[in-house]
Formats: sequence, C-alpha cells, structure tokens
Amino acid sequence: MNDTHEDAGVAAAAWVAAEAGGDAATIDALLTDDFAGVGPLGFVLSRAEWLDRHASGALRYSALRLEDPRVKEHGDHAVVLALQTGEGTYQGHPVPQALRATIVLRGETDGWRVAHVHTSFVAGTPGAPPIPGRPSRP
Repeated sequence: MNDTHEDAGVAAAAWVAAEAGGDAATIDALLTDDFAGVGPLGFVLSRAEWLDRHASGALRYSALRLEDPRVKEHGDHAVVLALQTGEGTYQGHPVPQALRATIVLRGETDGWRVAHVHTSFVAGTPGAPPIPGRPSRP
C-alpha cells in the first residue's frame, strides 16, 4: 500500500463516485468488513444495511460529490473531512443537499478502504433543520 494523502483522498473520491452511481459492487469492494455508517439523524447502519440501500434501489443520487476534502493520516488510518453535496432520493423522499462528512479510511494490503462514515446536517441548507433561533424559511 502506498500511504500518501493523495491515495486516501483518491479512495474517498472513488467511494463517493460509487455512491453517486449506485454501484453496490464497487461500494462493497471499498468498505471494510466492519464498516459502520452514521446518518445525519443519528441512525447507525451496518455494512450490509449500507449496501442494501443501493442494491435495493431505495437510495438514488442524481449528483454527489465531496467538496474541500481535508485528509489527515494517522498511521494506518486516514480521516477525510469534507462537505458532501448532491441531490438524490431515499425511498422517493429528497435527501439533504449538503452534509458535513467525516470519512475514516483504513490502510489495508490492497489499499485504502472506508471503515466509517459519519454525516451531519449543515444547518440552513435545503433538507436540513433550520438554524436554531432563526425563523424557518417558507
């Protein structure tokens, strides 16, 4: 494994591209066996549950990207902080258009793999709760 910042960032970008395309097979190859994902409402999904959202067609993106990714390596792990933006639906309902994402990757013999994802709303953006103390938009 070549453990450069660029490689961890490239792996994170490959994961987002697979998510955007609903490519369950590629996502499967990029996730660690013990992967866990935390959604913006605090729910936790196992690897199987994460993959099923794509395999079942329940989650569909028309666009998805990582903006301003910041990669920090910590030994055989890397953490990517980024703004995840896009458009899509889950079971026919719109997904948030902007999420702050923390992606933890683990270096394995075949390269970087995604071990954990944690997303949270960006207050005041479409699909997110309003900013506390401010009136809601119509």
